[in-house]
Amino acid sequence: MKIEQLTCAIGAELKNVQLKEAIANDDHFGEIKQALLDHKVLFLRDQQLVDAEHAAFARRFGDLEDHPLTSSADSEPGIIHIWKTPDSPPERYENSWHNDATWREIPPMGAVLRCVECPPVGGDTMWANMELAYERLPDHIKETIADLRARHSMEALFMAAKPIEERLAMKERFPDPEHPVVRTHPETGKKSLFVSAFATHFTNFHTARNVRYGQDWHPGMSNLLQYLYSQSSIPEYQVRWRWTPGAIAIWDNRCTQHYAVMDYPPCHRKMNRATIVGTKPF
Repeated sequence: MKIEQLTCAIGAELKNVQLKEAIANDDHFGEIKQALLDHKVLFLRDQQLVDAEHAAFARRFGDLEDHPLTSSADSEPGIIHIWKTPDSPPERYENSWHNDATWREIPPMGAVLRCVECPPVGGDTMWANMELAYERLPDHIKETIADLRARHSMEALFMAAKPIEERLAMKERFPDPEHPVVRTHPETGKKSLFVSAFATHFTNFHTARNVRYGQDWHPGMSNLLQYLYSQSSIPEYQVRWRWTPGAIAIWDNRCTQHYAVMDYPPCHRKMNRATIVGTKPF
């Protein structure tokens, strides 16, 4: 297996490897897992996988979870469809920087995404290294956010276009959790910035330490949250991947954010994803 680093900050392409070979080979899988910890997102091309093999490989990392708004493959419940067609609804909510499903009390550990069909041009996906984003924050910002927590909500993004009854029912099913603003990776011990498009506000900012006057609270708190959001948009922290049929991305959701670029006209973009159950952020 050859590991080719794609940027100075994040991402590597694996070559001379078929993921199906790692399903039953512990050594082979161990190399891939270590590469994921090292590079945070891995890419492969020309992977000849069916849904069952896709799910079997992803389960090497842990159990798989579904998505309440996305259909699953009939042949393999562990695979969800992220399919866009010329007839898809006009809501184009994917183009926001985010960690997957932080609206869950326990967000995913990561995911394995496989391209089934894609536009001839456009529809790329970008990832950002949120450990590097945290590491390069000014010291006074690190001090301010060290113990902060933030509320996360699915309403903040793709539920906004739904009827109110559906929104409220989903909110009851998935009550808005709060997570640390600075997350510690459970395997590497490294810290990362853990606020993205699903984060709506800090839950413990309004204290005597942070708030003297109204302007400290608003717009002070909002400005700080927007500043933290903006870190994923720094090009030096990013990698961009152009899809081809059979290409795969594997990412660590605990320390990266991603952005699906919605620059293509109405056409088919069919992606199958296995989402891996994670652990409670700390």
